[in-house]
Amino acid sequence: MKYRYIHRLFIVEGLKSVEELLLSNFDIIELLVTKNWYDSNPDFGQSAQVLPEFVTENEMAALSNLSTPPGVLAVARIPDYDDVEVELKNKITLVLDGISDPGNMGTIIRTADWFGLKYIICSEDSVDVFNQKVVQASMGSIFRLKVITRSLTSLFDQAAGLGIPVYGAYLDGVNIYNEASDFQEGVLVIGSESHGIRENTHKYITTKLSIPNFSDNTNKAESLNASIATAIILSEMKRKSVLF
Repeated sequence: MKYRYIHRLFIVEGLKSVEELLLSNFDIIELLVTKNWYDSNPDFGQSAQVLPEFVTENEMAALSNLSTPPGVLAVARIPDYDDVEVELKNKITLVLDGISDPGNMGTIIRTADWFGLKYIICSEDSVDVFNQKVVQASMGSIFRLKVITRSLTSLFDQAAGLGIPVYGAYLDGVNIYNEASDFQEGVLVIGSESHGIRENTHKYITTKLSIPNFSDNTNKAESLNASIATAIILSEMKRKSVLF
């Protein structure tokens, strides 16, 4: 992470993710391909900002984070979101409080993209969103919405000033299927699986939501994966926002 932010560059690998990068507004610094891969994909990158450059199989393996290097890899510039003003009115904004697992983070980004969100705000101790595993798991969604890492306090203060509700995912909250809100706007906070929503964030929550456990087994699952919980809650929020 240190060198990634010193140079403000990150790696994108795999054809699907690189193709999504090429369709985005991100600055592309390099496109790297192996000769074998390019021979099978001769039209790749012809309309890109930069033309593909050849690397050896060993060089690709050294750069790749995958057990089977994909044959195509890009280096892109990390966007500067420091001065982005997050718009909270008339939309659902997702806040991630201490999400540390790269696979979870990437899947949550992909899920948020699916449900049409514009912003994800991550606490400063969340996993680096431009980590190769996060980028890979997002399947290109990280290029379509702004994933911003910053202190959460100012966002919660902004929501309070606008009278926008702040929903939190808990095990003991209001049943999401019984919640009367039409979810036309709001901030949804998801905590990590190990710690949940932390105390310094909990004080800003105006409504606690939960997903009911429908299992009739004596030994029930204790909780849901954070990315699955995000998907279920966003789905219900979107369903109700369309109905009302």
